[in-house]
Amino acid sequence: MKSKVFVLKRGITIWLFTLIATNLSAQHQEYYPDPDTAIQNRLEEWKDLKFGLLMHWGPYSQWGVVESWSICPEDLSWATGGRKPGVSDNYNDYVKAYENLQTTFNPVKFNPEKWAAAAKDAGMKYMVFTTKHHDGFCMFDTKFTDYKITDSKTPFATNPRSNVTKEIFSAFRKENFWIGAYFSKPDWHSDYYWWKKFPPADRNPNYSINKYPEQWKKFTDFTHNQINELVSDYGKIDILWLDGGQVRQTTDEEIKRYLSDTSEGSRWARNPQSQDIDMARLVKEARIKQPKLIVVDRAVPGEQQNYLTPEQHIPENGLPYPWETCMTMGNSWSYVPNDVYKPANEIIEKLVDIVSKGGNYLLNIGPGFDGELDPNAYQRLKEIGEWMKINGEAIYGSRIYSSFNEGTSIRYTQSKDGKTQYVFLFDFPKDKLTLTKITFSKNSKLKMLGSNVKLSFKQKEGAVEINIPATLKSATDYVWVIKVTN
Repeated sequence: MKSKVFVLKRGITIWLFTLIATNLSAQHQEYYPDPDTAIQNRLEEWKDLKFGLLMHWGPYSQWGVVESWSICPEDLSWATGGRKPGVSDNYNDYVKAYENLQTTFNPVKFNPEKWAAAAKDAGMKYMVFTTKHHDGFCMFDTKFTDYKITDSKTPFATNPRSNVTKEIFSAFRKENFWIGAYFSKPDWHSDYYWWKKFPPADRNPNYSINKYPEQWKKFTDFTHNQINELVSDYGKIDILWLDGGQVRQTTDEEIKRYLSDTSEGSRWARNPQSQDIDMARLVKEARIKQPKLIVVDRAVPGEQQNYLTPEQHIPENGLPYPWETCMTMGNSWSYVPNDVYKPANEIIEKLVDIVSKGGNYLLNIGPGFDGELDPNAYQRLKEIGEWMKINGEAIYGSRIYSSFNEGTSIRYTQSKDGKTQYVFLFDFPKDKLTLTKITFSKNSKLKMLGSNVKLSFKQKEGAVEINIPATLKSATDYVWVIKVTN
């Protein structure tokens, strides 16, 4: 029997061409903890990592368009509005041209060791890579479709490193990263999902599953077989990160409720139906090959959603269960020429904000068509790493303090044993710093990370006043951290 713990509002915001699962005011999310204590303990280990890298990459990077969504027939801003200009106004011709990108995909600068080294230097501890997005193109050597990077129609197939998923996982694993496999449950290339017998109408199967159950069984088997390949042939995998929340078992009442949602981000679009792929069996079989595997069945309430993933959004007060904000470093999930990348100080402030609220931060960078990251992305990673080398102890393995913030520019974390607190300052104080959400003992010792200078303080009624010399501003370039040891 499942034990429902929390029912909360949660949401996903539009970010240029980002998929919207639903809007902030309408989305309700439930969390069901996995009853297996080994998985619960593994989640605690994952919570220690705090900072990870997500990478969206596929043939679509050649066009510099939104990943997959430009072939979705829905009249939505991130779908039709995200199509490559000048290709074709005819939908069928556009899809044919899109899928023909397979024949020109040749990322000859692919160097996953360089990616892994840069991510490690930035202080990242885990990674998630898109083994297959909604368009169905597989970035691994699957035996169940020829729409893949290792097929003879793909120029890069002749490269000895053509099985890029295996190469990426291996390179990051050597740098002691946790390995995450992103996998799209919907597959818009598969004849078992978008059956060529009918034209597609939206993101969902274009046929009646009730009328053609044998076709849906083929899709379920196809999905299980591909995930079995990933958990069998690609070394140790720590996280199975499943996207495409419409692929789920639903009741008639749920379908009626989603049909009444007229917002642009409506999850079900025009053709809602229950899309049961037997997730419980899928996860059980995957964990035979990968014990303690964390599974993230995104936006699908149930025991297979081990943690939740607010997209492009930081919950105002955090969430009372394991969670991770996934967010782009630039404006797009996939590679876009001349994308604008967030400055390092903004990324660090978001990291601190997320961690202070008990979450992890999964930062996305889309590799380019040639297999290289944008120079600006490397520069941001370098700058983040410089800050993390000084202040990382306040991030990794930390937990929520009794109050995560004081105003808009101060955040708190503490060590798991509660003996050490950290005070993050988004703005360097001009003179004395006054705090009201934290208490010290007479034996408390204070210093700013990056400096050995001891800070003096005095207790006042309902507050503590800390003297911070102006010279300590040079301890770091942004977000200063005071360590409090009791």
